[in-house]
Amino acid sequence: MTQRGKLTVLVVDDHDIVHWGMRIVLVQQDWVERCLPATTGAEAEERARRYRPHVALIDLFVGDEAGTDIARRVRAAHPATRVLLVSGAGRISATAARAAGAAGFVTKDRSAAEIVEAIHRVGTGDDVFDTPVTPSSQRLTAREREVLELVAAGLTNAEIAAQLKLSPNTVKEHASSMFRKLGARNRADAVQRAQRLGVLA
Repeated sequence: MTQRGKLTVLVVDDHDIVHWGMRIVLVQQDWVERCLPATTGAEAEERARRYRPHVALIDLFVGDEAGTDIARRVRAAHPATRVLLVSGAGRISATAARAAGAAGFVTKDRSAAEIVEAIHRVGTGDDVFDTPVTPSSQRLTAREREVLELVAAGLTNAEIAAQLKLSPNTVKEHASSMFRKLGARNRADAVQRAQRLGVLA
């Protein structure tokens, strides 16, 4: 932290819209001193060495570069920089993220407020990792998981019933139970929640 208790944040992403959006959100935070953009690993490394950011938000995929490699380069340039990995497509385990020197990982389907909170927490010393599986999703039965996988594949209840050799009513019961445990409103929501929680690959 600076003497005023503010953080310098480095945002590493190859999409202009992400830089634009994060800058708008971050400059409104009273704990942010400066928001720095970088669109490549080389830029990130140079800005980490030059500006010594407190925290770096690094996409898991930046062009053809892996965010984990960029995280290592940023940390080598300025070891005190704490890294939060983020991704809109793909996940990384806490073990793999930590091996790259990251202190956290969140997905881009989180709200802007949640991502900003994660940046602040990582910047002030906390580790923040999306929980891969919630207690409710752990309670999915083997059959409910089968139904979930087939729902994700786009099959209708009738098609799922035929494939699993179950009655349509039984499939509907399994699906309803699975929706309830995931806190999902419908099929699409169930698939999205399951992917975010790591229940589905």
